[in-house]
Amino acid sequence: MTTVAPRAVRRIAAHAACEVDGVGGDVTAEATVDGESTTLDVRLPLAYPAPIASTVERVRAHLLGRTAELTGLSANRVDITVAVARPEQPKRRVR
Repeated sequence: MTTVAPRAVRRIAAHAACEVDGVGGDVTAEATVDGESTTLDVRLPLAYPAPIASTVERVRAHLLGRTAELTGLSANRVDITVAVARPEQPKRRVR
């Protein structure tokens, strides 16, 4: 039996969340591993004006798949907290 550390699952989940379009780069994740299953708690910064509900659902589905693929653990629950969605900064005009 292979054991996967919660720290490894946290890192994999945070990286996997960043793979979804509309997600900002500063994702944090917590993971609880119990046998062959895990529970994820993810704090998700979204890029403005990304649609919140559909982006969160895409992230949840992606996390379920990537976590199982990369760790062999099944995710029982994925809790997602959306952080501040900041508008994109206008590009400065250079003369």
